[in-house]
Amino acid sequence: MDRFSFLNTVHTGFIEDLYQQYLKDPDAVEPSWRSFFQGYDLANSDYSLEEEEPEVEIPQQVYKEFKVIELINGYRTRGHLFTKTNPVRNRRTYTPTLDIENFGLSKEDLDSVFNAGSILGLQPTTLSEIIKHLERIYCDSIGIEYMFIRNPEEIQWWQNKLNENDNHPDYEISTKKYILSKLTQAVTFEQFLQTKYVGQKRFSLEGGETLIPALGGLFRIAAERYDVDEFVLGMAHRGRLNTLVNIFRKPIRELFNEFDGKDYDEDDFDGDVKYHLGSTIKKTLKSNKQITMNLVPNPSHLETVGAVAEGIARAKIDEDYHGDSSKLLPVVVHGDAAVAGQGIVYELIQMSKLKGYSTGGTVHIVVNNQIGFTTNYLDARSSTYCTDVAKVTLSPVLHVNADDVEAVTHAVLMALDFRMRFKRDVFIDLLGYRKYGHNEGDEPRFTQPILYKAIAKQPNPRDIYNEKLIQDGVIDESHLPNLIEEYKNLLEKEFNRSKEDSASKVNPFMDNVWSGFMHQDLDGLLLSVGTKYPKSRLENIARVVSTVPEGVKFLRKAERILRDRSKMVFESNKLDWSMGEIFAFGSLMEEGYNVRISGQDVERGTFSHRHAILRDEISSEKFNLLNSNPKNKGVMSIYNSSLSEYGVLGFDYGYAMAAPNTLTIWEAQFGDFSNGAQIIFDQYVSAAEDKWKQQNGIVVLLPHGYEGQGSEHSSARIERYLQLCANDNMTVANCTTPANFFHLLRRQMKRNFRKPLIVFTPKSLLRHPLAVSEIAEFTEGEFAEVIDDSIDPGGVERIVLCSGKFYYDLLDERNKNDRQDVALIRLEQIFPLHEEKIEKILSRYPNVKDYIWAQEEPRNMGAWSYMLQRFELRELKVRSRKFYAVPATGSSTRSKRRQRRVIESVFDNKTT
Repeated sequence: MDRFSFLNTVHTGFIEDLYQQYLKDPDAVEPSWRSFFQGYDLANSDYSLEEEEPEVEIPQQVYKEFKVIELINGYRTRGHLFTKTNPVRNRRTYTPTLDIENFGLSKEDLDSVFNAGSILGLQPTTLSEIIKHLERIYCDSIGIEYMFIRNPEEIQWWQNKLNENDNHPDYEISTKKYILSKLTQAVTFEQFLQTKYVGQKRFSLEGGETLIPALGGLFRIAAERYDVDEFVLGMAHRGRLNTLVNIFRKPIRELFNEFDGKDYDEDDFDGDVKYHLGSTIKKTLKSNKQITMNLVPNPSHLETVGAVAEGIARAKIDEDYHGDSSKLLPVVVHGDAAVAGQGIVYELIQMSKLKGYSTGGTVHIVVNNQIGFTTNYLDARSSTYCTDVAKVTLSPVLHVNADDVEAVTHAVLMALDFRMRFKRDVFIDLLGYRKYGHNEGDEPRFTQPILYKAIAKQPNPRDIYNEKLIQDGVIDESHLPNLIEEYKNLLEKEFNRSKEDSASKVNPFMDNVWSGFMHQDLDGLLLSVGTKYPKSRLENIARVVSTVPEGVKFLRKAERILRDRSKMVFESNKLDWSMGEIFAFGSLMEEGYNVRISGQDVERGTFSHRHAILRDEISSEKFNLLNSNPKNKGVMSIYNSSLSEYGVLGFDYGYAMAAPNTLTIWEAQFGDFSNGAQIIFDQYVSAAEDKWKQQNGIVVLLPHGYEGQGSEHSSARIERYLQLCANDNMTVANCTTPANFFHLLRRQMKRNFRKPLIVFTPKSLLRHPLAVSEIAEFTEGEFAEVIDDSIDPGGVERIVLCSGKFYYDLLDERNKNDRQDVALIRLEQIFPLHEEKIEKILSRYPNVKDYIWAQEEPRNMGAWSYMLQRFELRELKVRSRKFYAVPATGSSTRSKRRQRRVIESVFDNKTT
């Protein structure tokens, strides 16, 4: 006993820190302490050793101190399971509980004084007092998960933060009144809409109204405490209208026009439902701090907007804030069923710390209705919490009772502090309910009768907070009625004014970013654009990308690639696809445009053609030779992405939305992989301008080619993109020469408007001996939407229209058989068809008997169905594979046989 008497005076916090070190690495602890901890562990073991160890006697008081430390750690790790965070359901039961008996303590210990309370910032105090503090910190309206974090500094930060006021806010009276006013706006707004527009869809926030004061406080404190200048908010439907009006100051009159279903004041604009629209505002706070707030427009596809919001945030961080992520805060508001069920959330979380996609941490807020459309949460996920995806990146999670508005705002501000300190994601699980069904016309009691009986009796969070403030003497009985009356009068006034309007008006999102760009129709898409570039400058670019930097050692194969680049330009004058791409990027950078490329394996290129990034053989240091050009006014960023299509394309689409002067490219590893991102194509790429007046210049490169390698990777499904094409919404191209690809990419940036560009890039043509261009083709001309043949037009009896790599297969066949009666016309731009140029070419051939569309793909795929609908200049016949369920066969022999049949059919004498 005597040899451990010193323990009676040792600081408990010191013992705990030392014990934690011992658990991680026993050898790192001083030997006498190691011996002590070994004895402690032995005393707590429920097994006996085969060989008897020397007995270690621990003072009873010290032994109990350790038990109290275990109790504290029990609250830290499992306290979130025993909180008061659910306003309308009984919590599920978990065992073991936090009862002191489960930690080797008893009721007789409750009045004993322990030093262990110092861990919580307490003086030596009784066990009952320690438990009281633990209950307030970990088991009241906020339950927090953070002990799984592996960074000791972050864990310590949370423990210190939670000890402040026992994890309860200590707000000034003015702050409490502000919170009540925002909560009153949120509740009154929903009640007003329910009265005026009974049964209309609005995806009410009732049951989660505390989101409004939470967002208001988050934006204000971030701006004033941390000098944040801009916010990017992505959220789905629930509470969106409330947020637009009460946070983003959307004119209420405009919202009422949308509820009334009035037509738009523009004929060429289809618009979208009111709870999909976005907003950008500049706001001056009382402190005179000016901030910019962006609410990103979104479709009905739930979590999709998160990726777009993150891309917007990254673009603004890069271009507006010079890489300083502390100046911009991304916030994503999720639904509980969606955050647990949608795979894009996982993709987004995995991207959050990657070099090409990080935004310095995001505040995630889950509006947790505890139900999907009609599906109970027990049927919607396997995890304990809907937010368990946060643990992928060891992000802390705060579970909060949505009826306790002070707890909600307190949790949000703690999350803000964490994000700004550690530049990491943090999640807030706002546990509330949904007063009505999935929408206001739905009957929730069909599927949730018991839950909705409880919800019907539940007072709204405004009334709960009002009662609390009255009891605390903060306000009197007349305060809330006055707030309600004032806000209702405003709503009524705007409602009456809206009756004077005959049409709805939709304001473009981020209009400030797009100043100087004009919306353009089909005629504008077909206008010529100067894209040539001086020979001397191209030669300079060629020297830059073919020179090994001094003191650097590349792989021998890489050095050969650089030599080949030089030979193409300065010797053979036969430039391949890679050089066409390099010249496009390099010339745009010299003119002041930035270039961003991302996707799987894009640094090298899936087919080993790009080699934008080279590595030093010894140090593995990365080099982007294009960035070493002293004449550059722009920079190139190229990032290998995670193995994601949906999330990464969404991110890059968002990036392009916020950076119109950056050539933003997403490249699929294989063209058919893009189907994993189909929602982005359907809801954003093809439709955003018509829904939200939102231009976007995203470039999508889809490797495509019939190479006889199986059903996958043989087709990028061009038919799907052509089906999405309307009058003027995007461009679809399938180029055959490096120079035309060069002009196409340059045209994308030289226009005074932006449209998405889908390019079906080749595989075999990357090194095809005929798919080359001379340097003069870069220094002269412009993008050719259609390329004529060079044979004598008088002898042509058949015109074959084709696109992409198939042209070279047909050309080879024609040359072998010397068929000068067949002209091969290349459609380099498939949508929109430049009918004037096509007609001009066709009219050169006076003796044509039939016109054919030729493609490699099966007849039910490829561009044939599009050509059948859109090509009205001549009556077309088709040469293709038969109708098949898969794009290509798995047998290379069969593939060659089918390819041969199609080629032969193009040159046969049949007219059908």
